[in-house]
Amino acid sequence: MSSSLYTLIFIFAGLTVIHFIYYIVSKKQPDKDYTAVGQRIKNWWGMFFIFCLATLTNPVVSLLSLMVLCFFALKEYFSMIKTRKADRRLFLWAYLSIPVQFYWIYIGWYGMFIVFIPIYVFLFLPLPRLINKGTVGFVRSVSSTQWGLMLMVFGLSHLAYYQFATPEYGAGLVLFLVVLTQLNDVVHHVASIYFGKRKVVPTANPHSTWEGFVCSFLVTSGVSYLIYPYLTPFDPVFGLLAGMLISLSGFFGSLTVSVLKRDLLIGDDGKFETSRKSYLSQIDSLTYTSPVFFHAIRYFFDFM
Repeated sequence: MSSSLYTLIFIFAGLTVIHFIYYIVSKKQPDKDYTAVGQRIKNWWGMFFIFCLATLTNPVVSLLSLMVLCFFALKEYFSMIKTRKADRRLFLWAYLSIPVQFYWIYIGWYGMFIVFIPIYVFLFLPLPRLINKGTVGFVRSVSSTQWGLMLMVFGLSHLAYYQFATPEYGAGLVLFLVVLTQLNDVVHHVASIYFGKRKVVPTANPHSTWEGFVCSFLVTSGVSYLIYPYLTPFDPVFGLLAGMLISLSGFFGSLTVSVLKRDLLIGDDGKFETSRKSYLSQIDSLTYTSPVFFHAIRYFFDFM
């Protein structure tokens, strides 16, 4: 407990310094767009509060907090989809799958946790759309709903499983993952502002550049090597590789959600611009980093 407490105090001090620097720089350079950075910092404070609860109190508090996080992420995702009346029951079933998915985590049933949404929900989700609802728009409504469940529920629910899979190291691993994921996003955005020239997918995310990717990859890998002894039981090699893995998967996660939002909001540029500052935009990378990091640890280490 003392080690976790010292780590949280250190992160609190770091967040305070970062927030102060952001405030000064944004005031001195009003011509540059630091909106995304500000949103990320606010998101850090919110997650810091959640992980304080997770580390210093019962893991069930963390479980419930992350379940609420999944609910709002899925709700915001559904708000981007052009829906019909026939889709409402489909969305209801999707929402009901969230507490069931987290119940598997609570009882520690890894086998059902890992197949429930990818297999059982995938197979039975179309039923409410099939019965007396016609065939118009069937593929788009069902497939877009399944995409949302896979990213916003299945992917993010891995965050909750760390503490139940390994109570000894779970809180530190989640903290390690979230800090590096958010750091990777912020460095990518800031580096793209100052050095970015070649855009990755300009039609979906004009703020993402290859220069930003290289900078974030190097910084995240370096920070991972520095902090892994305090938050994880990794050896030095995996401490470095973990940062590389988180940076790569976070990059693809952010890019995928950006393209997904652009596709869903085609013809509604105003709503797309608003979505850049939305809650979903702050956790897009975690939809990829959470499961990728989880299964990499589970494959290479026995404590998961």
